[in-house]
Amino acid sequence: MIQVSNLDKCYGRQVIFEKAGFTLNRGERVGLVGRNGHGKTTLFKMILGQEHPDSGCISIPNGYMIGHLSQHISFSEDTVLKEACVSLRDNEDGIDETYKAEIILMGLGFTLEDFGTNPLDLSGGYQVRLNLAKVLVSDPDLLLLDEPTNYLDILSLRWLTQFLRNWKKELIIITHDRDFMDGVTTHTMAIHRCRMRKEAGPTDKVYQQLLMEEEIHEKTRMNDDKKRRETEEFINRFRAKASKARAVQSRVKALQKKERLEKLTEIKDLDFAFRSASFTGKKLMEVDDISFSFDNDGPPLIDGLTFSVGKKDRIAIIGKNGKGKTTLLNLLAKELKTGTGDVRHHDQLQMAYFGQTNINRLSLHKTIEEEIIDVHPEGSRGAARKICGIMMFPGDNALKKISVLSGGEKSRVLLGKLLVSPSNMLLLDEPTNHLDMESNDSLVEALADFNGSVIIVTHSEMMLHALATRLIVFDDGKVTLFEGTYQDFLDRVGWKSEIDSGVSRVKKPKSGNNSINKKQLRRERAELLKRKSSTMGALQKGMDEAEKEIVRLEEKIEQYNREIIEASLKSDGEAIKILTQKLHDSKSRLDALFTNLDLLRTEAEDRTKEFEEELEGLLTV
Repeated sequence: MIQVSNLDKCYGRQVIFEKAGFTLNRGERVGLVGRNGHGKTTLFKMILGQEHPDSGCISIPNGYMIGHLSQHISFSEDTVLKEACVSLRDNEDGIDETYKAEIILMGLGFTLEDFGTNPLDLSGGYQVRLNLAKVLVSDPDLLLLDEPTNYLDILSLRWLTQFLRNWKKELIIITHDRDFMDGVTTHTMAIHRCRMRKEAGPTDKVYQQLLMEEEIHEKTRMNDDKKRRETEEFINRFRAKASKARAVQSRVKALQKKERLEKLTEIKDLDFAFRSASFTGKKLMEVDDISFSFDNDGPPLIDGLTFSVGKKDRIAIIGKNGKGKTTLLNLLAKELKTGTGDVRHHDQLQMAYFGQTNINRLSLHKTIEEEIIDVHPEGSRGAARKICGIMMFPGDNALKKISVLSGGEKSRVLLGKLLVSPSNMLLLDEPTNHLDMESNDSLVEALADFNGSVIIVTHSEMMLHALATRLIVFDDGKVTLFEGTYQDFLDRVGWKSEIDSGVSRVKKPKSGNNSINKKQLRRERAELLKRKSSTMGALQKGMDEAEKEIVRLEEKIEQYNREIIEASLKSDGEAIKILTQKLHDSKSRLDALFTNLDLLRTEAEDRTKEFEEELEGLLTV
């Protein structure tokens, strides 16, 4: 368990944390959310001891092992497999557990052939994957993951989701992918207004709770201000009248004692829309039997791909990294020439391209405002400032140099540049990598509303489910067009590697006695099935009871929130006090129930797997 209390942290005038705190209990998997720059990575650094709070306490048990995904590359071994095995914990029994490293490496996209590769020969993205494999192999008590999805492809992400769902120890994860976070966590902790708020359940739940509390705060503040004005008017009107002196003095004292609620500062979200250019034809682009290869002697990255793009298409390009997705975008944009075949643009096509490497095309010596003006030089400075404001660079923030911006801020500058000129086709290559969760939500809304076509490379299953109506799939060594949504693809086709993984390529060494006779085998099987029925029945009953109690408590909490709003409008302090305590008690109980339910589910998954392995062992004897 980790206890954080009364945490203060400032950088100059910028307050990051003010009397912040939380408790991380055993077995909790927590999603850490908050706007970019609000302190998520800073909190990780303080837990790791890389930075120190100005005041407050971070209490970590003795001998508690913390593992974190490091962006720093430092390898000591000459092969990928040896490097991953460096992190294996010492085994008292002397059993070779190399298979654990092999399973994790394969899950993260490494092949058996990669195991013998020198880590220094890997691409930057795969070096970060190797770092992730090392921290997972180390099996720490607490796992800290800061944006682990940025260097993973969609298949590795799906594997990591399952791996983290089965994580029995503690986890805190930062990611811009809401679906991924909600898929692996038991709790959500928001950094909000320099404090931390942890709730059992998905991200939506903590945000809804914060919104409701801020609504209560604002209604109470407005009601208090109204009463304060009335009191001040009474004091000013009757201050000079002797007959009212006692009443005036009483109200003056009451006014002095009454704490004044401050108006909450506005927290801005990205709120933008892409400008669409008119198009009167049917097809913006036609792609006819194109092929491409960087190496004439090897197999082509793209071979015989044909499709067309209508004026409101939402096409997602999906697949593993390094298979040609970005190359295909460059071919469509005519930044690369096809080997064979043809890419034909309509005369009215106006394309806007957001590429992975476009951040590097920004001029470090220029300001944000100058970058926007460069795209549309005939536009006014006021128009450029408006775009800067929309992308959350208001006022003089637009005069910041590109060189001082974070990766996320540079991505917002690139999006701002896309907004300046009208287009009828957007080409987007991983646009979400450097955006926070709220900015991602705004981007999805803007793309859904865009009155043109969108072709996007993304590994975000949330974005795929929300937008894609057609897919270009790189899988099983080829690229194909799939007519349908991402869910249609999963239901009707699926990923080849996931279909093949019904039989694991790496298995834990087993030992067994082959001399068991058939009668004994039948008896053992019957005993095993009886034990499974009893164990799983008890676990299922516990889960059912916990779920019923959770539903009942959530209804109670909604009721208490409504009653608190009513009491605040009546300024009934005593009722607010009683209801707030009831709300706190119910939420504490709900938090404990969610933790218990997750532990029961994890135990059920583990026991089911154990029983299946035992049964398989008996069947193969």
